[in-house]
Parts: sequence; structure tokens; C-alpha cells
Amino acid sequence: MSEPRIVIAGGGAAGFFAAITCAESRPQANIILLEKSPQFLSKVRISGGGRCNVTNACFDPRELSSHYPRGGSALLGPFQAFQPRDTIAWFESRGVKLKTEEDGRIFPITDSSQTVIDCLIKAATAGGVKLIANRGLEQVAYRGPSGFEMRLSTGEVLQCDRLMLATGGCRTIAAGQLAVPLGHTLESPVPSLFSFHIAEPWLPRLAGISVPVVEVSLPGLHLRERGAVLLTHSGLSGPAILRLSAWGARELHGLDYRFSLRVNWLPHLTAAALEHKLERLRQAQTARLIINTPFPPLAARLWEALVLAANITHDTRWATLSRSARHRLIQQLHHTQLEVVGKSLNKEEFVTCGGVRLGEVNFKTMESRLCPGLYFSGELLDIDGLTGGFNFQSAWTTGWLAGKAMCGELI
Repeated sequence: MSEPRIVIAGGGAAGFFAAITCAESRPQANIILLEKSPQFLSKVRISGGGRCNVTNACFDPRELSSHYPRGGSALLGPFQAFQPRDTIAWFESRGVKLKTEEDGRIFPITDSSQTVIDCLIKAATAGGVKLIANRGLEQVAYRGPSGFEMRLSTGEVLQCDRLMLATGGCRTIAAGQLAVPLGHTLESPVPSLFSFHIAEPWLPRLAGISVPVVEVSLPGLHLRERGAVLLTHSGLSGPAILRLSAWGARELHGLDYRFSLRVNWLPHLTAAALEHKLERLRQAQTARLIINTPFPPLAARLWEALVLAANITHDTRWATLSRSARHRLIQQLHHTQLEVVGKSLNKEEFVTCGGVRLGEVNFKTMESRLCPGLYFSGELLDIDGLTGGFNFQSAWTTGWLAGKAMCGELI
């Protein structure tokens, strides 16, 4: 029996991992990896600010799957087969030493995405994978027992026995259209992982300030996140904001990105504890101006802005702080209400939710339930993870499963 001809469309993390897995499991297989742009692994190159957040030190499959606003349940089984511990072993066995940072993110010790790119290209080349850049997949048709016939962006026509689509996130409906003629349904794409534009005149003046632990919430949607927040020229960003945007991606899209955001700047303090702390300050700093009194962990400029936003004037001293003014200050510190009027995509991640409907894919093999010989992996599926290496992990996992299945190791 002749070896199968396998074509993988998409030269990103998922496509490379599938190609390498397949080639190493079945060296005789004829594997072609197509990339529509001139450069392979372009998203790997820019991820993590050019450092490449390879995965996350979250090793329990159930906990790991909880970091995916969409696709977590479908990934639970796959993570039993290939999870971050396996990713670490895979890269380190190929000479890529990794390090774990305090927040669980894992990077190459070189702090360079080029290390990861070189490893993947070397492994693919050593496995005999034929890497072809500047070749996009324009059309594909299923020919039954004859497999697939494809037309490329150059006009060339290819045939293959098995086809994997790993063309990346569906930033537009058109980006996922290759799957539709093969019987698949696309969940409409909307942005995930984005910062908030806020129409509050005092915020732009505080650009660059970071608060390590803030609680942000969307009361109308019953969504709440706690973590670091970064104040920007246009509003708010940082891990807590990005996570909140991911969990609320579809609902916020439906609101046209205009909604109320509530911020608790001091979530470690209850209202009673905060009131007690302010009263102690009033007694100890009677002659001092309130806006000039440090209030860790808040930066001095942020504290001043919040005091003024509570309608406490510049010249108010602690000795003259009224009970009603103190109540307004507590409300401002615990319940700042900000009006969001738009968004900016997180340039490092540019993740979308949406893509191929998960129920149409067998997550034991990543093979289509509707079209035999067709496989999927990566962000073309309706899967998206939070920041911290989770999107790459789903790419490695689904790519590994698809690679094993395409070479016949999984049935």
C-alpha cells in the first residue's frame, strides 16, 4: 500500500506541530505544509513581546481547560493525552530549555521566539516535511475515495489523501470559508482579548500606571476578574481586562462595546477595613492634604485622581474630611464606575472567538465528523484561551492529536 499524501494548510504553531508529529510517527509519509504568506510561524515570532509564551505551568487537565472561554469542555479529553508537561518535555528534548515565571507563563530561557521557530523548522525539515511558503489554499473539494483536490493561490492544483486545515483564527468569516464547502458550519467570529476605551477625562493623564491587583466587573453580565490593570492613553488594559474581555467577548460585541465597567481598586480591603484605614489616616495626618497622602498600593497620581473624582477638593485636609466625603471616597475606591466606548485588540495575541463548530469535530483525533480525511487544529476551531500561553497549548495539543491521527496512530 502506498504511503498517504498529507497536506497541511497553515504554517503556524498548530500546522507545524501536526506536520512534525506525523512525520516523526510515520517517516515514509509524504507531508506538505503550505503557508500563504512569505514567512512561517509569524504569530510565534511576535508572541509574548517577541519572547514566545510557549505554554503555562498548569498541569491539571480540568484546571487547564477552565482557562478557555470557548472550547474548554472539548479540550478536556485532549489535555489528558497531551498537556503542558508534554509540551515542556517535547521542546526540552530538542534542546529548547524553558523557564517558568512567577505567574505560570513558560518561556525559552533565551527570551527569544526565534529559539522556538528554529526548533520547529529544524524538526520539520529533519522529518522530511516539505515546507512551501507563498502558497495559500484557495479552494478545496472532497472527491470521495480519491481524497481532496485543491487549488492554490498560484493557480496550481494539488491532490491529497488527507487534509488538515490550520489556517488560524477566523478574524473574518471569509478566513474560515475553506471548511464550509466540506460541510462545516462556522460560528461567527468576534474579537477576544482586547483593551477597553474609556471616556473619562482623568484617565489619559495617568497612562503608564499599573495596579498589581484590581477587581473589574461587568455587573450586567455577572462577570468579574481580579488581577493587574494597566492605565493607558485610551482607557484600561492589562491581564484582568483582557480576561474579562475574553469571557464576555460575544456579549460585549452585542453591546457594540459600549457598557459600564466597575473597578474596585482595593479588593483586598473590605468596606469596613477601608473605612477604618481612612479614619486612622484622618487622626494621624490631620494637617496634611488628602491628595498628598500616599495610599499604597495605589500610585500617588492615581490616588489623587480618585480623591478628586470623589468630589473632594485639592485643598481638603484630613482634619476637615466630613463623614459624607469619606463615604464618597470609599465608594470611589471600591466602586468606580467607568463608561466603556470602544476597544483595541491586544496586538500580541489578536485572538478571536468563533470558527469551525466544535460538535462537528472528533476531539479524539481532530478529524471531521462530516468529511472523512479532513482534520482541524488550532484557532480555526471555535476555541480561544486566556493570555498566559493557553492559546499555544491548545495549538500544540490539537496539532499533536491530528498529526498522530493522520499518520494512522489514532483511530
